[in-house]
Amino acid sequence: MAIPIRNTVFDKIKESGSLTDVELNKSLAKDGYVLADDRFNKILLDLEILGLIKVSWITKDERRIEVFVVEEEIDEIEQQNKEAMERDYEASFPGLEK
Repeated sequence: MAIPIRNTVFDKIKESGSLTDVELNKSLAKDGYVLADDRFNKILLDLEILGLIKVSWITKDERRIEVFVVEEEIDEIEQQNKEAMERDYEASFPGLEK
C-alpha cells in the first residue's frame, strides 16, 4: 500500500522542523516527488487545517513552513491533586513499603 503524499510532505517538514516552501519542494523533487504548484499548495493547506503545520509568508514569493507545536499548560492545582491521589492510593496498601 502506498503512503499518501501528504504524509511524505509532513514527514519532511517534521524532520527539518522549519523550512521554506522552496526548500521543501526541492527536497521532495530530490526524492522523486514532483508536484504541481496547485497540488503542493493544497497539501500545505490540508496540513495547516489539520493543525499539523504553520505556514507564514517571509517574502512575496517565499513561505516559512513549521511544525505546529502545542504547548500543554500544566495546571498546578491539578498536578497537586494527582500527586495526592497517588500517595493516598499507595498508602491504602498496608504492609507494602518501598
